[in-house]
Amino acid sequence: MRVAVKWDEAIVDADGNVAGHEAGDTLVRRILRIFPDSILVGPGPRRGNGFDVVPVEFLDPDNTVVINMDVVDSPRVWYKMYREGGAEPRIMNFLWWPARNLTSHVGISLMALSCAVFPTFANSERTATEVRELVHKWTIRHLAERAKLGWVNLGFRLSHVQERVKPELPVVLYPAIYLSSRKRPDFFAEVIEWVHKQTPMRVEMRLHESHLVSEKAMRFSRKDWIWVGPLTASRKGYWEALAHTTAFLATADEESYGIAYVEALGAGVIGIFPDMAWARALVPENYPFFYRDADEAKKMLLRAVTEPDACRAEMDACVDGTLPEWIGEHHSDDAFDAALKEHVTKWFGRIG
Repeated sequence: MRVAVKWDEAIVDADGNVAGHEAGDTLVRRILRIFPDSILVGPGPRRGNGFDVVPVEFLDPDNTVVINMDVVDSPRVWYKMYREGGAEPRIMNFLWWPARNLTSHVGISLMALSCAVFPTFANSERTATEVRELVHKWTIRHLAERAKLGWVNLGFRLSHVQERVKPELPVVLYPAIYLSSRKRPDFFAEVIEWVHKQTPMRVEMRLHESHLVSEKAMRFSRKDWIWVGPLTASRKGYWEALAHTTAFLATADEESYGIAYVEALGAGVIGIFPDMAWARALVPENYPFFYRDADEAKKMLLRAVTEPDACRAEMDACVDGTLPEWIGEHHSDDAFDAALKEHVTKWFGRIG
């Protein structure tokens, strides 16, 4: 059997590679790497760099397992494959975003039904718990009891981390690519405005193109100490930027996992987090930088940009060794690779 990955926003560039550096793009590339000679569901058909691009109607249900990152769409994919091929389609959901993003009754119902009917693999224990609660609340008992669910933290490769570079001025990162209300950019603005009045620093915001031209982005960019620009063009550029970043201020009120925060911590960036369950799930129990209100966030960020060495020492003191080493061990993409393979084999049999 072959694996087919479905994410409707995936774009294959002229060189045959999956373009983009958002979480979804990265995940598609990782899954294609884990399962060699796999398929990307797309408008094709065409040949990519190590994979085929094939429309869903052309997938052979007899020898294909679809890993669907568009979870709500799995019933439609099942129907299309069943109608075209007649055999029972093999479909697995991959939920990599917060289930709470869906707010309408229709969307929640479709999500719950999809996760009850098809095996579902989640990007964190937190997301898996949300899925389990959703299925039990929104579907019938018979389906909920038969639901198949697995999870693992996404993780990253510690080998990507580059040697730290001390910037001329401390650099604070806005650790998101969107300015949506869930990310609380206004709270971020309040904190950095106060800290900048106390000490010189720079702020970097790398935004998705859909938010880069927004009015809110324009307001940030009018400050000469805030750089607002597009996402880095390459993964190398991404890690180079993290190497000179001093701290980040996380302000989101909800995350399903938080790969951007994990990668930054692994690169030695000082992370200032809201005291919320999603953030505590990423770091050691005694991690020192959690704020409960704006005043605490301001004080922590000010200290991070004026005493970075002391702050990193406190981060290291809460683990055996260093915090980046702890992050690399507890958020390893090797563990992700192994867990994804294990669940695909358990649910559908051997691939290849």
